[in-house]
Amino acid sequence: MAAYRGGSHTLSKDDVNYRMHFRMINEQQVEDITLDFFYKPHTITLLTCTVLSLMYFVFTRDDANLDNNLWVGLILVISFFLVISVLAFPNGPFTRPHPAIWRIVFGLSVLYFLFLVFIIFLNWQQVKHLMYWLDQNLRYAKREADIMEYAVNCHDISWERILSHFDIFAFSHFWGWGMKALLIRSYGLCWTISITWELTELFFMHLLPNFAECWWDQVILDILLCNGGGIWLGMTVCRFLEMRTYHWASIKDIHTTTGKIKRAVLQFTPASWTYVRWLDPKSSLQRVMGVYLFMIIWQLTELNTFFLKHIFVFPASHALSWCRILFVGIITAPTVRQYYAYLTDTQCKRVGTQCWVFGAIAFLEALACIKFGQDLFSKTQVLYVVLWLLCLAFITFLCLYGMVWYAETYGPKQKNLSDFDESIFPDSPDTESYEFNGDAGEMGDPEDDDQLFDGTTRLRNVQKSNGLDS
Repeated sequence: MAAYRGGSHTLSKDDVNYRMHFRMINEQQVEDITLDFFYKPHTITLLTCTVLSLMYFVFTRDDANLDNNLWVGLILVISFFLVISVLAFPNGPFTRPHPAIWRIVFGLSVLYFLFLVFIIFLNWQQVKHLMYWLDQNLRYAKREADIMEYAVNCHDISWERILSHFDIFAFSHFWGWGMKALLIRSYGLCWTISITWELTELFFMHLLPNFAECWWDQVILDILLCNGGGIWLGMTVCRFLEMRTYHWASIKDIHTTTGKIKRAVLQFTPASWTYVRWLDPKSSLQRVMGVYLFMIIWQLTELNTFFLKHIFVFPASHALSWCRILFVGIITAPTVRQYYAYLTDTQCKRVGTQCWVFGAIAFLEALACIKFGQDLFSKTQVLYVVLWLLCLAFITFLCLYGMVWYAETYGPKQKNLSDFDESIFPDSPDTESYEFNGDAGEMGDPEDDDQLFDGTTRLRNVQKSNGLDS
């Protein structure tokens, strides 16, 4: 049996494969380094700048004001923790625009996780004092359900009333579903989440009055226009990006100013984008249950958004609300990627670190809502919750059956990673690759960097055919 010798350990071929597969989703490497300066370690320089900046803040500022001291101390603690994140945390599954960005994102998710752990050990009065310290205006905040009416005069349907619903929140709804489609990349799963969420609103309407909507608002504006339009837009972009895989040329090799600007802008686009297949006719029961768990956690995350602002009393326009939505949306990208690889790659035996932290955050948010919203949840009608779980399970499995049937009838015939043997990995990519040289229509030969393991590049080619690379 082939073995890889690392240090004093001799790893079997299976152990090497497991580490390689996990590394693809947890510690993705930059394949084509174009500017060496941005990818070389600068640890001594970073340490020097950190110490000098800390000395400046310590000896130059006035420390007479307690609130100001707490704010500055908190900001610096977060800043230095993010510096450590850049040095120590894994890249995650993405490398664009730079791995350091995704290390910072992971660091922020760890900080939010620790903040939630801290919050659940406070009492309600202490939590309110903390919120008022963050923003004094929250003392005067009121619940939206206390000042607004929902689902009134539903028989009154006019163009003026319909058009009045197309506001910034409707656009956010549409844009949000476009982003969700880009992350999930499956019509079946997106539509299932869309429909089950509308059912979730109906079953939890007795707890959150703002879930009450007129039928035409829920069916036409929400499901068909905002949800459907966003899903169509996102999937259209996915299909466009799936067509080609690019290997980018160094910006130093591009001689025109326009080409350099294009190359710099395109650094913020994905390095590649391939077909994603959540289920196939040979999917195991474990894979089906994994997709069902994915749907449950997605619904839980959405519910947390509404319960948090209702229980802790802050409006949807407040920074606490939209910053959390934006932050959760960002960490969802690597989370979905890692979970998909764990679910579909039989050689990947554990979830990525960002996926683990995301799951912990979702359950801690729910735990905080339950602890501080006991008065609200005491009104819960258990029958509605049971019916919600049953409906969610039925619709989800119906969707999964339809996806499997569609894949078996119309889908492309593809092999899983487990069907390939290391000895038959191709030496050249399965997908056509192009190199961007700054000018439209110019293509060149890609330049690949060395890999830690000999089989990494060949493994990536098989992953592309299975939709694991993006």
